[in-house]
Amino acid sequence: MRSARPFLAAALVTVTGFALAAASPANAAVPTDTSALRSAVTAAGILEHQQALQAIADANGGIRLAGTPGYDQSADYIVAQLQAAGYAPTRQRFDFAFFQELAPAVFERVSPNPVTYVLDDDFVTMTYSGSGDVTGTIQAVDLVLPPGPTPSTSTSGCEASDFAGFTPGNVALIQRGTCTFAQKAQNAQAAGATAVVIFNEGQPGRTEAILGTLGGPGVTIPVIGASFAVGAELAGLPGAVVHVKTLTLSQIRQTENILADTGGRTDRTVVVGAHLDSVEAGPGINDNGSGSAGILEIAQQMSALHITPVNRVRFAFWGAEEEGLLGSTYYVSQLSARDVKDTALNLNFDMIASPNYVRFVYDGDGSATPVAGPNGSGRIEQVFSEYFGSQHLATEATAFDGRSDYGPFIAVGIPAGGLFTGAEGIKTAAEAAVYGGVAGAAYDPCYHQACDSLTPVADGADPALYAQLAAAYNLAGNVNLNALEEMADGTAHAVLTFALTTSAVNGSGRAADPALANQLEYQGSYLRK
Repeated sequence: MRSARPFLAAALVTVTGFALAAASPANAAVPTDTSALRSAVTAAGILEHQQALQAIADANGGIRLAGTPGYDQSADYIVAQLQAAGYAPTRQRFDFAFFQELAPAVFERVSPNPVTYVLDDDFVTMTYSGSGDVTGTIQAVDLVLPPGPTPSTSTSGCEASDFAGFTPGNVALIQRGTCTFAQKAQNAQAAGATAVVIFNEGQPGRTEAILGTLGGPGVTIPVIGASFAVGAELAGLPGAVVHVKTLTLSQIRQTENILADTGGRTDRTVVVGAHLDSVEAGPGINDNGSGSAGILEIAQQMSALHITPVNRVRFAFWGAEEEGLLGSTYYVSQLSARDVKDTALNLNFDMIASPNYVRFVYDGDGSATPVAGPNGSGRIEQVFSEYFGSQHLATEATAFDGRSDYGPFIAVGIPAGGLFTGAEGIKTAAEAAVYGGVAGAAYDPCYHQACDSLTPVADGADPALYAQLAAAYNLAGNVNLNALEEMADGTAHAVLTFALTTSAVNGSGRAADPALANQLEYQGSYLRK
């Protein structure tokens, strides 16, 4: 551990303030000089923290899942590092619905013409599915086949009346569209279904097996998400008999967020967040060891440089993000109306070192993607874009779709933004021409796998692909050190810029926008509707 000194009373850097309203060249702020912090925050320093997280995972069955000892020890590490840097971190404990599959699910067509469907390709278990071993007749519920011209044409299973005439004991076949998977499954269970198969809707981009969530416990029967091809096939076989088997665990456990504050104005709090937990499959060294280690290093170096912000910075390490943004959701739920107003913005960093990376910036103004963030989010995007532009580094817009911890903040009207280097999405030839790497491969080929580690090939990654990536970039396992250096600099620049602005950045009249929250398709990494 490198030494870090506590805060002194004076900042090393000053800045002319700006508002979060859209800026024009005539009224743009004088740029903040963030060079000292950017120089202090290095990929090598961040990698030390990732190595510590890897060691914790190795000692705990290869994972750092919330509600397990691997996560608890990760939180202890963060607390110890922050304390050594002069912070007084707090542990925000909360109960959450822990979910785990205890055995691989089974899905088969018994008759006619028996078929065994392939887990992960043809179907997956939805999180918070109940357990069961069911053989029954499939019964279609208000399907739209062929699919409509646009997503959410189907309302299959969204209303109790869709189940008029449903035979109790049958397996409900429901199509994705309009309402949440939870609503569809609850209606099916109330109608007497013994299991539920929700298949994808069928439009382009909505055909694969659905990696979905029911949002929490409550449905006690098996619920699986299937591909459009499987659903359409079963819909064409009236009276077909299927076998569905799931073995799951849902129980209330406790985990925690770690919060650490600088000094500064509490009515202009800048929340800088990254989730600390991994998935059940692996140690999560990029997802999200990169983001959490990155903001930890920034916190340490701000202290070492004696930077006292004008506005309070709250470094937040979220728990249970992989269960559906539960830590950040709990945090926001505990804010009073005054607290919400006093939160200037949220900066979110979830995966900033993907091995086949692109520099993604959240599209705060909605100019390139379907959803704009609350008023002020466009200004956050601008700060990132202008910084990378000044470094002659290209960026791409990425959408607010609900896949990370900005979700609860934008749902209550708090401006948000951040950086991302890509997950399971596929790098295009055009992106490879700009950023290098391998076109046609995932941004993170080890996303949500055991090989999201410092030894990816040993943990199951494709050796040929990682050899190509290692030839293109400086890799440390599944961590792209080129990406980490660039994105950490962008992170440090934005954190310090918003920490030192002398303008009121929180705006006024902030309120939740239910329409905005309802547009988000994801709850963390899982589809919710």
